[in-house]
Amino acid sequence: MRVPVTVTASPGAFTFDPTSTALVIIDMQRDFCEPGGFGETLGNDVSLLRSVIPPLQRVLATARELGMTVIHTREGHVPDLSDCPPAKLHRGNPTLRIGDPGPKGRILVRGEYGHDIVDELAPLPDELVVDKPGKGSFHGTAFGAELEARGVTSLIVTGVTTEVCVHTTVREANDRGYECLVLSDCTGSYFPEFHRVALEMVAAQGGIFGWVADSTALLEALTREAVA
Repeated sequence: MRVPVTVTASPGAFTFDPTSTALVIIDMQRDFCEPGGFGETLGNDVSLLRSVIPPLQRVLATARELGMTVIHTREGHVPDLSDCPPAKLHRGNPTLRIGDPGPKGRILVRGEYGHDIVDELAPLPDELVVDKPGKGSFHGTAFGAELEARGVTSLIVTGVTTEVCVHTTVREANDRGYECLVLSDCTGSYFPEFHRVALEMVAAQGGIFGWVADSTALLEALTREAVA
């Protein structure tokens, strides 16, 4: 077993064992992160999510080098939309709705080009990809069973968006007893203020949902562990 790694974080140091920790990359999909996808149809500036990619690439490369568990998630629906509730399908006034044909295929439909993960963070063949119909990674998926099967007890959480799918997953994980470290520069939102407040909520009250750090602190800690 590796020596536990300690990361400088808020509200205090986060200590984890890399052998029982998963890097979770949430919903870094073309439909959210690239022009022409669902995010843009809702009127958002998708370029705000692009800043997440370079630091996340560095974290992903390091996790792979160390042999850590890596799990990707994708939000989307089966082609007949039977798993998309009306409250989600009909909300707001987007130019295109879930299931409509878009520049990258049908919006947020599994198997379509836009539903898949951006090229810069493409999963390796042996990395788990969890398709989820909702915001959280546990709802309607085998995510929890997969974590248990791999002996995972801690999560390093990244992806988009901070206040929606990232936050929901961290809250769900916290209720199930997982310790979560959220990386501030590897998560992003269309609304910078939402991003800031969402991170503050995670670490508030002594870490009510988990810990928050930037990727530099994590990579420094992992580097120390690798050369120890």
